[in-house]
Amino acid sequence: MPKHIGIVGCSAEGAALCYRTICMEAPEMLGEHRHPEITMHTYPLSDYMDAIYVDDWEKVGELMVSSARILAGAGAEFAISPDNTIHQAFGYVESRSPIPWLHIARVVAEEAKHRGFSRLGILGTRYLMEGPVYRQTMTEFEIEQVIPPEDSRKRINGIIFKELVNALFTDSSRAYFHDEITRLREHGCDAVVLGCTEIPLIVEPEESALPTLDSTRLLAKAAFRKSVETI
Repeated sequence: MPKHIGIVGCSAEGAALCYRTICMEAPEMLGEHRHPEITMHTYPLSDYMDAIYVDDWEKVGELMVSSARILAGAGAEFAISPDNTIHQAFGYVESRSPIPWLHIARVVAEEAKHRGFSRLGILGTRYLMEGPVYRQTMTEFEIEQVIPPEDSRKRINGIIFKELVNALFTDSSRAYFHDEITRLREHGCDAVVLGCTEIPLIVEPEESALPTLDSTRLLAKAAFRKSVETI
């Protein structure tokens, strides 16, 4: 039997996309309408943001571990979170969780390395772009990273929290993201990480100036592979 997957949700749109991707990947291997057992737990996004606003990453980690315990109690055998930003607390989580986790940035870095990319543009929340999650992971994989300038980071952050997490996808914001990707290409990037779980809902790969690394779907696919690895 496939392993039971636990999803630690944070924002609704990203968690839903991750869940749907697992369910859509599975039938090709497992048969029509079949997918691994999946349990999701989410605390309100506001609980996470209250901690993030004051740079309390231990509190973020406590929320993630609490979700993991609930998922383990429901039978989940490993956990994922499609939220990139909260992975800043991963060091706290990994040693305290009752079940193992997949790390979203590692999944992205492995895909980038496999595809031969060496200089990645990073798009996400301000906390993600300015924080250590991708910087540390890409250093480990010997991949360079580039983030947009400060004014662009502020606007991207605003679009994410005022629009995308609320399922608002406007043409002007879509155009802005694509313009930022073009600028990253001009700075020598050979691919771009869609490092907020909602960005894949507004950036069209076929319209992007760079190949896209969709962190949400890559994580979901990695979770499915882990779920069925012993079948």
